[in-house]
Amino acid sequence: MPPTFYKIIPINCSIVFSLLMLSGCGVSSKTAIAGTMESPQPIADVAAIPDSIKVPNGEQLLLKASAKGSQIYICKPKSESPEQYEWTFKAPDAVLLNEQGQDLGKHYAGPTWEAKDGSKVVGKLKSKADAPQEDAIPWLLLKAQSHEGNGIFRQVNWIQRINTVGGKAPVKGCDKSSQNQEIPVNYTADYLFYNIKQ
Repeated sequence: MPPTFYKIIPINCSIVFSLLMLSGCGVSSKTAIAGTMESPQPIADVAAIPDSIKVPNGEQLLLKASAKGSQIYICKPKSESPEQYEWTFKAPDAVLLNEQGQDLGKHYAGPTWEAKDGSKVVGKLKSKADAPQEDAIPWLLLKAQSHEGNGIFRQVNWIQRINTVGGKAPVKGCDKSSQNQEIPVNYTADYLFYNIKQ
């Protein structure tokens, strides 16, 4: 059998780089995924929170959660002009996710935050700040008023709502013919939960 000859072809490292998705040619795969699942980015930039909704000194961050759901509005007469109507906030209805995107609990009327472990916290509004986006609901600071259960939310003392997207009441569609009609408006937000430093 005659001998077999192999032709050596030079390989361009940039081609291998593209084909192998950054694995090879001396490039670490960890570099390629930095800031994703291996090193998740925080939900919120705490340093960007306005002074008007910052928690008091002596509090520490306990838990971060993202919310996805709706702000529910109901068509009601205006208190100062009963012959006119407006969309009035009724309640939130959202799921809560942890920083890994896993189901943490839910957020509903009260306002109440309920964890999968059965613990609950009800908050009371203390202050607010306009969201950076004009079409987003405000950022809030709430004080815990009551608790249920012995899980994670039992420890909550203060709550912030930040990084809001959407959720504002419609500007049209509310009149006498639609009185008491409800409408959900999609929103997302981050909630930061604090407790007293130990």
